[in-house]
Amino acid sequence: MFRRHPDGTADDKGNEHGGTKHGQVLLNAEQHSRAIKSRHRLDDTFERVDEAIAMAVMYTANHLKVTAIIALTESGSTARWMSRIRSDIPIYALTPHAITSRRVTIYRGVYPVPFWAEHSAGGPYRDVFDTLLSRKLAEVGDYVIVTKGDVEGVSGGTNAMTIVQVTEAG
Repeated sequence: MFRRHPDGTADDKGNEHGGTKHGQVLLNAEQHSRAIKSRHRLDDTFERVDEAIAMAVMYTANHLKVTAIIALTESGSTARWMSRIRSDIPIYALTPHAITSRRVTIYRGVYPVPFWAEHSAGGPYRDVFDTLLSRKLAEVGDYVIVTKGDVEGVSGGTNAMTIVQVTEAG
């Protein structure tokens, strides 16, 4: 069983990395340039807008201190694209559709969250924040990245990424 330390490192016995040979291997692997910087699809041209948004989100999430990635999704397509990039940041697929919830469970690092936007008076992200806070997926003050489409109910229509700070209701 690996234990994750506050500095982001991990070991298998709860020791500091230098305490075991295995710990030293972990430390060396974390310092290796391939473990720090991904070159995945660096020279590719994207075919779809939701694919480009997903890649931008993952790059940003891996270079900015965010607690979670929130995909407001009809089909789970953007969450699928994001799951292809390795990250320890959870991706929450907020969807009203049971079939999408089932589908996203097979994507790496993606967790379905039932969600129905009520368009409350607290702003465009109030319902998202209330859902995150009630499920203890984020805390007030955390930064999250939200992906969404301009037109509700359109599958594959993700065309926006927003970085927002979670606030309290009221």
